[in-house]
Amino acid sequence: MGGRKKRMPSCNGADTGLNVTRHESEPTSDWSFFARERADPMRKGREQKEALAQPDAGAIPTWLKSWDSIQWNQLRRQVRRLQVRIAKAAKEERWGKVDFLQHVLTRSIAARLLAVLRVVSNKGKRTPGVDKIIWRSCRQKMQAVWSLNRRGYKPQPLRRIYIPKRNGKRRPLGIPTMRDRAMQALYLQALEPVAETRADPNSYGFRPRRSIADALGQCFISLAKENSPRVILEGDIQSCFDQISHEWMLDNIPMDRKILEKWLKAGYMEGRRLYPTEEGTPQGGIISPVLANLVLDGLETVALQADPHRLGNLRPKINVVRYADDFIITGSSREQLEHKVFPAVKAFLGKRGLRLSEEKTRITSIEDGFDFLGATVRKYGDKLLIRPSKRNILDFLRELRSLIRTQKATTALDLIRQLNSKLRGWANQQRHLVSSRAFRYVDIRVFQALWQWAKRRHPTKGKGWVRAKYCRAVPNQGSTFTAPRKNPDGSWGNLDLYRTSSMPIRRHAKVRAEATAYDPAYDDYFRQRREKQRRRRAKVFAPASTEP
Repeated sequence: MGGRKKRMPSCNGADTGLNVTRHESEPTSDWSFFARERADPMRKGREQKEALAQPDAGAIPTWLKSWDSIQWNQLRRQVRRLQVRIAKAAKEERWGKVDFLQHVLTRSIAARLLAVLRVVSNKGKRTPGVDKIIWRSCRQKMQAVWSLNRRGYKPQPLRRIYIPKRNGKRRPLGIPTMRDRAMQALYLQALEPVAETRADPNSYGFRPRRSIADALGQCFISLAKENSPRVILEGDIQSCFDQISHEWMLDNIPMDRKILEKWLKAGYMEGRRLYPTEEGTPQGGIISPVLANLVLDGLETVALQADPHRLGNLRPKINVVRYADDFIITGSSREQLEHKVFPAVKAFLGKRGLRLSEEKTRITSIEDGFDFLGATVRKYGDKLLIRPSKRNILDFLRELRSLIRTQKATTALDLIRQLNSKLRGWANQQRHLVSSRAFRYVDIRVFQALWQWAKRRHPTKGKGWVRAKYCRAVPNQGSTFTAPRKNPDGSWGNLDLYRTSSMPIRRHAKVRAEATAYDPAYDDYFRQRREKQRRRRAKVFAPASTEP
């Protein structure tokens, strides 16, 4: 016995003298399957592409079937806690801590799961990139989660497509692959808190908790009073997404520089030819709007500092309202905007590789009015009215007429359901404006288009017969287009065409300029706004009543 040491089992399996019974350990947490799966390296290159592209074969492990049962709200809370810390560090300008927290967030399982969830649940979930891969099954989605690694990541070129614009030109769009979209969504979660902290107070485009209604509300605040500015600079940046300087973005965007450079230099495929990208950020990427906002943040400060001095008792009256790359700047005189504000804005954009569009940039008076974000802002005497613009109304009617023309063989009930969805949505967007006259005009034009549709369906019938089949009288509203339908209780009723004139006009309460989504001090404020909006939306989109 003496000082002899007890023999210990070998760690490399060479010792066979001990009869050690191996057994599988029980899971220690709900996330133990992630660690077990992580231990097995994923196939690389072509094998990984084939694994994601081909449908499932054979038996599927139990944990792969649990995609739909994951507690997403719990994951969102975990990610939000990190985002709040990132926003706080950015506000205190502790950039070392910002980098560390961004590093932690982009490598967390919760953030990767939410990034894949966003890609497979948005409108582009069935639109592939150049690799023609779409994530459909639970296995593909979970394998995609583990493929979101910084090491060895190389984005593929974008798939270039074109969409028509109002002026007859075509707008280029770059569609990334599913994996590249998920990587952008992952790093967006880390970048957005910093972008919100650095954003201009009156920037409303592509920001959480902000909308077009908030931008138009700020226009009303800036221009409605009797002593408000009378001159406006309408600004529009020419090809904003396509001309942003890569060097400026790499030097000033607070995110992983190597990942950002790979995205910017990925190029695009048009047909079978690869084209390099020397400038700009592609339209179509998940992170592109936030990058563009970061490039344009500071425009409001530059405009305000262009003429900071008072002239006697008159203040400069400079106000900036921006939505993405569209903005307006108010001023006390045309000379102020031409000789002080405009040169400062031009120099600000020039450093970023941008320039103003000569076609859309102009200086106008509030008495003549201007179009901004689908609305016409104009002052009649001392009264400011913000109405739906003529182009907005005509484009909407053109869309409805196109829908009606393509539904020649459908039933009246199906056509009314499709039209009601569009009419309610458009009316809900315009209900914050002076829209009563526009609503009545739209109702008349839609009824006329449906009347022509009904007569084409029955060319041998008279007007009285068509009116009896498709129309009915409604108290205080006249005749309306209708179709019979069966109610859930088995009785029969009518589904009427929705009248936009029935939408109540409600003035929008503009969001506070200093409020951000990642500041805990405004959590109660945003919660109350969401509750009010939810109640109003429930009233607007309530199911239409039926009459037996």
